[in-house]
Amino acid sequence: MSMIKEKEKNFAEGLCFKKFFLLFVLGSFVGSFYEEIVFFVQYKEWTVRHDLLYGPFSTLYGFGMVLFLFFLGWRNKKRGVVKTFLYATFIGGVFEYLASFFLELFLGMKFWDYTGMFLSIGGRTTLPFMLVWGVMGTFVVKVVYPFLSKWIEKIPKTIGNILYYMLLVFFVVDMLLSYSVFIRMVLRNRGVAPRTFVGEFYDVHYNNEYMYNKFPILKGK
Repeated sequence: MSMIKEKEKNFAEGLCFKKFFLLFVLGSFVGSFYEEIVFFVQYKEWTVRHDLLYGPFSTLYGFGMVLFLFFLGWRNKKRGVVKTFLYATFIGGVFEYLASFFLELFLGMKFWDYTGMFLSIGGRTTLPFMLVWGVMGTFVVKVVYPFLSKWIEKIPKTIGNILYYMLLVFFVVDMLLSYSVFIRMVLRNRGVAPRTFVGEFYDVHYNNEYMYNKFPILKGK
């Protein structure tokens, strides 16, 4: 019984929501800089590549990390590297395809288009990029997660919970605000007038000039 009580004192024990969320935050943060580095290597230009209004975060990578852990975190030690890689390749490809589809459906924009590239799948992903997702997913599941999981559980419970709730509130507000501003931008560009004071507020404080400066990737979309 003493061992069980001791375990209950640990912060974010096992594959729980708190740990998933903290890894989502970390994945979003690292993913933002990864995107900027890749863009710089390709185009020799440094530009912002995050997708939230406040903070250097690319939630696409945060969701990707959580998906890998949700599907592959269980029985991770019993699953070989090759099988993990194959699963991660499939998960990453499906995730990128669906993310592209829903972003275009709700925002009317193509944030990436692989049409014409080698082994493109509907322009939304490619087999080579799926293999990259496979490598990244395998690295996350086999290397990153076991290392970070131990350190997260070493955080004192009180401090961990304070950090968790602060980040949770921040991200919920930031994501809801960011996504609703994006949707309002699409409607504004289609000539749809705001129907509430919220839309009017967005049109004044988050107008197209502000959005294009904040998110250079939106230019030309």
